[in-house]
Amino acid sequence: MNLTGLSLRDLEYVVAVADEGHFGRAAERCNVSQPTLSVQVRKLEGALGLVLFERSNRRVLLTPAGQIIVRQARTVLAEAQRLLALATEGRGSPLTGRLVLAAIQTLGPYYFPLILRLLRQEFPLLALALSELRTAEILDGLREGRIDAALISLPLPATALTVSPLFVEPFWLACPAEHPLAQGGALRATDIAGPDLLLLDEGNCLRDQTVAACGAGGAAGRHATSLETLRSMVAAGAGYTLLPALAVPAGPDPSGLTVTRGFDADGPGRTIALAWRTSDPRTPGLAHLAAFLRGHAPAGTVACRDDGAPPSPAGLAPRRDRQAEAV
Repeated sequence: MNLTGLSLRDLEYVVAVADEGHFGRAAERCNVSQPTLSVQVRKLEGALGLVLFERSNRRVLLTPAGQIIVRQARTVLAEAQRLLALATEGRGSPLTGRLVLAAIQTLGPYYFPLILRLLRQEFPLLALALSELRTAEILDGLREGRIDAALISLPLPATALTVSPLFVEPFWLACPAEHPLAQGGALRATDIAGPDLLLLDEGNCLRDQTVAACGAGGAAGRHATSLETLRSMVAAGAGYTLLPALAVPAGPDPSGLTVTRGFDADGPGRTIALAWRTSDPRTPGLAHLAAFLRGHAPAGTVACRDDGAPPSPAGLAPRRDRQAEAV
Protein backbone atom coordinates (compact mmCIF):
# COMPACT_ATOMS: atom_id res chain seq x y z
CA MET A 1 0.00 0.00 0.00
CA ASN A 2 1.26 3.50 -0.82
CA LEU A 3 0.17 6.93 0.42
CA THR A 4 -2.16 7.49 -2.51
CA GLY A 5 -4.41 4.75 -1.13
CA LEU A 6 -4.60 6.29 2.34
CA SER A 7 -7.13 9.05 3.05
CA LEU A 8 -7.64 11.15 6.15
CA ARG A 9 -11.36 10.48 5.84
CA ASP A 10 -10.79 6.75 6.22
CA LEU A 11 -8.72 7.42 9.32
CA GLU A 12 -11.57 9.54 10.70
CA TYR A 13 -13.93 6.61 10.14
CA VAL A 14 -11.64 4.21 11.99
CA VAL A 15 -11.18 6.59 14.93
CA ALA A 16 -14.93 7.20 15.11
CA VAL A 17 -15.67 3.47 15.28
CA ALA A 18 -13.01 3.05 17.97
CA ASP A 19 -14.48 5.91 20.01
CA GLU A 20 -18.12 4.93 19.63
CA GLY A 21 -17.73 1.14 19.70
CA HIS A 22 -20.55 0.97 17.18
CA PHE A 23 -20.63 1.38 13.39
CA GLY A 24 -24.05 3.07 13.36
CA ARG A 25 -23.10 5.77 15.87
CA ALA A 26 -19.77 6.26 14.13
CA ALA A 27 -21.58 6.82 10.82
CA GLU A 28 -23.86 9.41 12.42
CA ARG A 29 -20.85 11.19 13.87
CA CYS A 30 -19.15 11.26 10.45
CA ASN A 31 -22.37 12.26 8.62
CA VAL A 32 -22.31 9.26 6.28
CA SER A 33 -24.43 6.17 5.92
CA GLN A 34 -23.44 3.08 7.87
CA PRO A 35 -22.89 0.98 4.71
CA THR A 36 -20.54 3.64 3.33
CA LEU A 37 -18.53 3.77 6.52
CA SER A 38 -18.40 -0.03 6.83
CA VAL A 39 -17.20 -0.44 3.23
CA GLN A 40 -14.44 2.12 3.67
CA VAL A 41 -13.25 0.55 6.92
CA ARG A 42 -13.17 -2.86 5.20
CA LYS A 43 -11.18 -1.40 2.30
CA LEU A 44 -8.67 0.14 4.70
CA GLU A 45 -8.30 -3.16 6.54
CA GLY A 46 -7.72 -4.91 3.23
CA ALA A 47 -5.16 -2.34 2.12
CA LEU A 48 -3.29 -2.61 5.40
CA GLY A 49 -3.59 -6.37 5.54
CA LEU A 50 -4.88 -6.13 9.11
CA VAL A 51 -8.13 -6.71 10.97
CA LEU A 52 -8.72 -3.59 13.03
CA PHE A 53 -12.00 -4.50 14.71
CA GLU A 54 -13.46 -7.58 16.33
CA ARG A 55 -17.10 -7.49 15.26
CA SER A 56 -20.10 -9.12 16.93
CA ASN A 57 -23.84 -8.51 17.03
CA ARG A 58 -23.56 -6.66 20.33
CA ARG A 59 -20.33 -4.69 20.23
CA VAL A 60 -17.24 -3.72 18.30
CA LEU A 61 -13.79 -4.11 19.88
CA LEU A 62 -10.35 -3.06 18.72
CA THR A 63 -7.94 -5.88 17.94
CA PRO A 64 -4.35 -5.53 19.24
CA ALA A 65 -3.28 -4.42 15.75
CA GLY A 66 -6.24 -2.04 15.65
CA GLN A 67 -5.15 -0.37 18.88
CA ILE A 68 -1.77 0.44 17.35
CA ILE A 69 -3.28 1.74 14.09
CA VAL A 70 -5.92 3.87 15.84
CA ARG A 71 -3.30 5.40 18.13
CA GLN A 72 -1.24 6.45 15.12
CA ALA A 73 -4.35 7.58 13.23
CA ARG A 74 -5.14 10.01 16.06
CA THR A 75 -1.65 11.48 15.74
CA VAL A 76 -1.97 11.83 11.95
CA LEU A 77 -5.37 13.55 12.28
CA ALA A 78 -4.05 15.89 14.97
CA GLU A 79 -1.17 16.90 12.71
CA ALA A 80 -3.61 17.47 9.84
CA GLN A 81 -5.65 19.76 12.09
CA ARG A 82 -2.48 21.66 12.93
CA LEU A 83 -1.87 22.11 9.20
CA LEU A 84 -5.31 23.67 8.81
CA ALA A 85 -4.75 25.84 11.86
CA LEU A 86 -1.49 27.11 10.40
CA ALA A 87 -3.34 28.11 7.26
CA THR A 88 -5.95 30.12 9.15
CA GLU A 89 -3.92 31.46 12.08
CA GLY A 90 -4.16 35.21 12.34
CA ARG A 91 -7.24 35.60 10.19
CA GLY A 92 -10.29 37.33 11.64
CA SER A 93 -11.30 36.25 15.15
CA PRO A 94 -8.47 35.21 17.51
CA LEU A 95 -10.06 31.77 17.73
CA THR A 96 -12.22 30.17 15.05
CA GLY A 97 -13.43 26.72 14.12
CA ARG A 98 -13.79 23.70 16.38
CA LEU A 99 -12.11 23.69 19.78
CA VAL A 100 -12.31 20.70 22.12
CA LEU A 101 -12.35 22.15 25.63
CA ALA A 102 -12.20 19.77 28.59
CA ALA A 103 -12.58 20.45 32.31
CA ILE A 104 -11.97 18.41 35.42
CA GLN A 105 -15.16 16.75 36.64
CA THR A 106 -15.37 18.78 39.85
CA LEU A 107 -15.33 22.06 37.87
CA GLY A 108 -17.05 21.62 34.49
CA PRO A 109 -20.68 21.16 35.61
CA TYR A 110 -20.54 24.29 37.76
CA TYR A 111 -18.28 26.55 35.67
CA PHE A 112 -19.41 25.90 32.09
CA PRO A 113 -22.96 27.26 32.64
CA LEU A 114 -21.48 30.50 34.00
CA ILE A 115 -19.16 31.20 31.08
CA LEU A 116 -20.61 29.72 27.89
CA ARG A 117 -22.82 32.68 26.94
CA LEU A 118 -19.92 35.08 27.44
CA LEU A 119 -17.66 32.87 25.33
CA ARG A 120 -20.16 32.85 22.46
CA GLN A 121 -20.24 36.63 22.54
CA GLU A 122 -16.47 37.03 22.62
CA PHE A 123 -15.66 34.24 20.11
CA PRO A 124 -18.64 34.07 17.72
CA LEU A 125 -16.79 31.92 15.17
CA LEU A 126 -15.65 29.36 17.74
CA ALA A 127 -17.44 25.98 17.88
CA LEU A 128 -16.85 24.50 21.33
CA ALA A 129 -16.97 20.77 22.03
CA LEU A 130 -17.07 20.29 25.82
CA SER A 131 -16.10 17.30 27.96
CA GLU A 132 -15.54 16.55 31.65
CA LEU A 133 -12.78 14.13 32.63
CA ARG A 134 -10.26 13.33 35.32
CA THR A 135 -6.90 15.08 35.21
CA ALA A 136 -4.98 12.03 33.95
CA GLU A 137 -7.48 11.54 31.11
CA ILE A 138 -7.25 15.21 30.20
CA LEU A 139 -3.46 15.10 30.04
CA ASP A 140 -3.60 12.03 27.79
CA GLY A 141 -6.14 13.78 25.55
CA LEU A 142 -3.99 16.89 25.26
CA ARG A 143 -0.90 14.86 24.46
CA GLU A 144 -2.69 12.80 21.79
CA GLY A 145 -4.45 15.76 20.20
CA ARG A 146 -8.00 14.69 21.15
CA ILE A 147 -8.31 17.73 23.44
CA ASP A 148 -7.23 21.23 22.41
CA ALA A 149 -7.41 23.06 25.74
CA ALA A 150 -8.39 22.15 29.29
CA LEU A 151 -9.47 23.72 32.55
CA ILE A 152 -7.44 21.99 35.22
CA SER A 153 -6.37 22.44 38.84
CA LEU A 154 -2.74 23.18 39.62
CA PRO A 155 -0.16 21.87 40.13
CA LEU A 156 0.43 19.69 37.08
CA PRO A 157 3.25 17.24 36.46
CA ALA A 158 5.94 18.54 34.12
CA THR A 159 4.53 18.31 30.59
CA ALA A 160 4.94 20.02 27.22
CA LEU A 161 2.01 22.29 28.04
CA THR A 162 1.47 26.01 28.36
CA VAL A 163 -0.38 26.66 31.61
CA SER A 164 -2.10 29.99 32.31
CA PRO A 165 -3.60 30.41 35.83
CA LEU A 166 -7.09 31.94 35.83
CA PHE A 167 -8.49 32.18 39.36
CA VAL A 168 -8.26 30.78 42.87
CA GLU A 169 -11.37 28.89 43.97
CA PRO A 170 -11.78 28.59 47.77
CA PHE A 171 -13.00 25.41 49.43
CA TRP A 172 -15.96 25.39 51.80
CA LEU A 173 -16.81 22.97 54.57
CA ALA A 174 -20.08 21.06 54.12
CA CYS A 175 -21.31 19.25 57.22
CA PRO A 176 -24.52 17.94 58.80
CA ALA A 177 -26.47 20.63 60.66
CA GLU A 178 -26.13 18.78 63.97
CA HIS A 179 -22.36 18.27 63.64
CA PRO A 180 -20.05 20.16 66.08
CA LEU A 181 -18.30 21.81 63.13
CA ALA A 182 -21.58 23.46 62.10
CA GLN A 183 -21.02 26.10 64.80
CA GLY A 184 -18.06 28.09 66.04
CA GLY A 185 -15.70 30.88 65.20
CA ALA A 186 -13.12 31.14 62.44
CA LEU A 187 -12.65 27.78 60.75
CA ARG A 188 -9.21 26.41 59.87
CA ALA A 189 -8.38 23.46 57.65
CA THR A 190 -6.66 21.67 60.51
CA ASP A 191 -9.96 21.67 62.42
CA ILE A 192 -11.53 19.16 60.07
CA ALA A 193 -9.08 16.26 59.80
CA GLY A 194 -10.67 13.15 61.24
CA PRO A 195 -12.48 9.89 60.58
CA ASP A 196 -15.67 11.72 59.52
CA LEU A 197 -13.93 13.34 56.54
CA LEU A 198 -15.54 12.23 53.28
CA LEU A 199 -13.32 12.06 50.17
CA LEU A 200 -13.65 11.46 46.47
CA ASP A 201 -12.22 8.27 44.98
CA GLU A 202 -8.57 7.86 44.02
CA GLY A 203 -7.68 9.67 40.81
CA ASN A 204 -9.58 12.89 41.61
CA CYS A 205 -7.31 15.88 42.13
CA LEU A 206 -9.82 17.32 44.61
CA ARG A 207 -9.31 14.26 46.82
CA ASP A 208 -5.55 14.86 46.91
CA GLN A 209 -6.05 18.56 47.65
CA THR A 210 -8.48 17.79 50.47
CA VAL A 211 -6.07 15.31 52.03
CA ALA A 212 -3.21 17.82 51.76
CA ALA A 213 -5.28 20.71 53.15
CA CYS A 214 -6.59 18.76 56.14
CA GLY A 215 -3.45 16.80 56.93
CA ALA A 216 -5.48 13.61 56.61
CA GLY A 217 -3.91 10.28 55.80
CA GLY A 218 -4.46 8.85 52.34
CA ALA A 219 -6.80 6.17 53.69
CA ALA A 220 -8.85 8.53 55.89
CA GLY A 221 -12.55 8.95 55.36
CA ARG A 222 -15.16 7.22 53.27
CA HIS A 223 -15.16 7.61 49.51
CA ALA A 224 -17.59 8.79 46.83
CA THR A 225 -17.45 8.90 43.05
CA SER A 226 -18.72 12.48 42.58
CA LEU A 227 -19.48 15.73 44.37
CA GLU A 228 -23.20 15.00 44.08
CA THR A 229 -22.72 11.73 45.97
CA LEU A 230 -20.70 13.58 48.62
CA ARG A 231 -23.61 16.01 49.06
CA SER A 232 -26.01 13.14 49.65
CA MET A 233 -23.67 11.50 52.15
CA VAL A 234 -23.34 14.75 54.09
CA ALA A 235 -27.11 15.25 54.12
CA ALA A 236 -27.49 11.69 55.43
CA GLY A 237 -25.17 12.49 58.35
CA ALA A 238 -22.33 10.25 57.14
CA GLY A 239 -19.68 12.91 57.70
CA TYR A 240 -18.37 16.20 56.34
CA THR A 241 -16.36 17.20 53.30
CA LEU A 242 -14.78 20.06 51.36
CA LEU A 243 -16.58 21.49 48.34
CA PRO A 244 -15.18 23.95 45.76
CA ALA A 245 -16.89 27.34 45.99
CA LEU A 246 -18.58 27.03 42.58
CA ALA A 247 -20.25 23.80 43.68
CA VAL A 248 -21.87 25.43 46.72
CA PRO A 249 -25.37 26.82 45.98
CA ALA A 250 -26.05 30.31 47.30
CA GLY A 251 -29.44 29.63 48.88
CA PRO A 252 -30.25 27.99 52.21
CA ASP A 253 -30.79 24.25 52.39
CA PRO A 254 -34.59 23.77 52.33
CA SER A 255 -34.30 20.55 54.33
CA GLY A 256 -32.16 22.11 57.07
CA LEU A 257 -29.94 19.03 57.03
CA THR A 258 -26.68 20.67 56.00
CA VAL A 259 -24.52 23.68 56.77
CA THR A 260 -21.69 25.18 54.72
CA ARG A 261 -18.96 27.27 56.31
CA GLY A 262 -16.14 29.35 54.90
CA PHE A 263 -12.58 29.29 56.19
CA ASP A 264 -10.35 32.12 57.33
CA ALA A 265 -8.16 34.03 54.88
CA ASP A 266 -5.57 31.25 54.92
CA GLY A 267 -8.15 28.58 54.19
CA PRO A 268 -7.73 25.90 51.54
CA GLY A 269 -8.49 26.36 47.87
CA ARG A 270 -7.29 25.49 44.40
CA THR A 271 -5.92 27.41 41.43
CA ILE A 272 -7.79 26.82 38.18
CA ALA A 273 -5.77 27.22 34.97
CA LEU A 274 -6.17 26.86 31.22
CA ALA A 275 -3.68 24.44 29.65
CA TRP A 276 -2.87 23.67 26.03
CA ARG A 277 -0.04 22.13 24.01
CA THR A 278 2.87 24.53 23.70
CA SER A 279 3.28 23.38 20.11
CA ASP A 280 -0.28 24.40 19.16
CA PRO A 281 -0.08 27.16 16.51
CA ARG A 282 -3.24 28.70 17.96
CA THR A 283 -1.28 29.75 21.05
CA PRO A 284 -1.98 33.49 20.57
CA GLY A 285 -5.71 32.77 20.38
CA LEU A 286 -5.59 30.40 23.36
CA ALA A 287 -3.70 33.03 25.37
CA HIS A 288 -6.48 35.46 24.44
CA LEU A 289 -9.01 32.90 25.71
CA ALA A 290 -7.11 32.54 28.99
CA ALA A 291 -7.02 36.32 29.47
CA PHE A 292 -10.76 36.52 28.79
CA LEU A 293 -11.55 33.77 31.33
CA ARG A 294 -9.26 35.43 33.87
CA GLY A 295 -11.03 38.74 33.36
CA HIS A 296 -14.39 37.05 33.95
CA ALA A 297 -13.51 35.06 37.06
CA PRO A 298 -16.78 33.87 38.64
CA ALA A 299 -18.18 35.31 41.85
CA GLY A 300 -16.76 33.61 44.90
CA THR A 301 -13.32 33.19 43.33
CA VAL A 302 -10.27 35.47 43.15
CA ALA A 303 -8.82 36.28 39.73
CA CYS A 304 -5.12 35.75 39.11
CA ARG A 305 -3.08 38.72 37.95
CA ASP A 306 -2.98 39.68 34.29
CA ASP A 307 0.39 37.98 33.92
CA GLY A 308 -1.14 34.73 35.19
CA ALA A 309 0.46 34.92 38.63
CA PRO A 310 -1.65 34.01 41.70
CA PRO A 311 -3.46 36.89 43.42
CA SER A 312 -1.68 38.77 46.18
CA PRO A 313 -2.52 37.81 49.77
CA ALA A 314 -4.38 41.12 50.11
CA GLY A 315 -6.80 39.94 47.45
CA LEU A 316 -7.77 36.87 49.47
CA ALA A 317 -10.25 38.42 51.87
CA PRO A 318 -11.62 36.35 54.77
CA ARG A 319 -14.70 34.40 53.78
CA ARG A 320 -17.86 34.77 55.80
CA ASP A 321 -19.69 31.71 57.03
CA ARG A 322 -22.82 30.60 55.24
CA GLN A 323 -24.68 28.99 58.10
CA ALA A 324 -27.46 26.59 57.10
CA GLU A 325 -26.80 27.02 53.40
CA ALA A 326 -27.30 24.32 50.78
CA VAL A 327 -24.85 21.57 49.96
